[in-house]
Amino acid sequence: MTNKITQLFGIQYPIIQAGMVWASGWRLASAVSNAGGLGLLGAGSMYPEVLQEHIEKCKKATDKPFGVNVPMLYPDIDRLMQIIVDSGVKIVFTSAGNPKTWTSFLKEKGVTVVHVVSSVKFALKAQEAGVDAIVAEGFEAGGHNGRDETTTMVLIPSVKEKITIPLIAAGGIATGRAMLAAMILGADGVQVGSRFVASQEASSHELFKQRVVNAQEGDTHLTLKELAPVRLLKNKFYQDVQEAYAKGASAEELKILLGRARAKKGMFEGDMEEGELEIGQVSGLIHEIKPAEAIVQDIMKEFNLAKKEVQGL
Repeated sequence: MTNKITQLFGIQYPIIQAGMVWASGWRLASAVSNAGGLGLLGAGSMYPEVLQEHIEKCKKATDKPFGVNVPMLYPDIDRLMQIIVDSGVKIVFTSAGNPKTWTSFLKEKGVTVVHVVSSVKFALKAQEAGVDAIVAEGFEAGGHNGRDETTTMVLIPSVKEKITIPLIAAGGIATGRAMLAAMILGADGVQVGSRFVASQEASSHELFKQRVVNAQEGDTHLTLKELAPVRLLKNKFYQDVQEAYAKGASAEELKILLGRARAKKGMFEGDMEEGELEIGQVSGLIHEIKPAEAIVQDIMKEFNLAKKEVQGL
C-alpha cells in the first residue's frame, strides 16, 4: 500500500504498533517493523538508561523505521527526549500532555512527531502545535483513556472533518475488517495495541497474555476516572476499586488503593489478582498468541479480503 502514512514513515503497511507500557520493548517493535508496519518502543515504562538499551537493540534487530512513544507526563522526560535525539530516532509519538511542549524541539532535530488525542478539541490543538500526524483514540482502547468517552466510530470522522494532516485511528482495532472500517471512516492508517500484547515478542508476562486471549466481551471496564481514566480487565484489584466506590471513596483514598507500580505488578510481573491489567475491549476478539509478523500478515490479508467484499456490495 502507498498512502499518506506509509509515505510519512517509510513503511510498507499503514499499521502502527502502539507503544504500550510493559508490552512494547525492542523485540516487539523490531518484529513489527520487519513485518512492514511501524514498531514503537513504549518509553512510559522505561527508565532513561533502559530506553537507551532498547533503542540500541532495536537498531540491531531491524534496518526498518521504528519510533518511540513518550507519555508527556513522564517525570524525567527531558532525559528521554535527549536520548531519543542523540540516538538518531526519527519518529516520536507523544501522548498525555500538551504537544506544544516538545514538538518544536523534536522537529528542529528532524524528527517526525505524532500526537495521540481523544477528542476533536485536542486534535486541533495538536495540529496547531505543528505535529505531522494525529492518532485519534476511541473509548474502546485499553490503558489510559480520554474523559469524553467518544467511541472510535464517532471520533474518527469527527476529527477527519476538522484536520488537514494525516490521521491514524486507534481503539478497538485488532483485525483487517476493523482497519478497513477505520479507513472508510477517514483514517489514513491504524494504531493497534491490544492485539500486539498477545504476541510472542511482547514483553508483557505470559500470564497476562493468556488472560487477554481468554477475555470475553464485557470483561473490561473503564474506571478510576477521578485519577486518570483507565480500561482494565476485571480481577481482584478491579473488584477492590468497585468496593471502594461503593463505600464513597475519595480521590485520595483511590490513589492510596492504587499505590505504586500496580500496572507493572500485573502486566509485567504476572500478578493476575493484585495487578492492574490494562487492555482494550477488543480483547474479546483475540483468541491466540502469535508472532508479530503473523499478526501483521493476518490483518493485511483480512483487510484485502474485506475490501473486495465491500466492493461487491
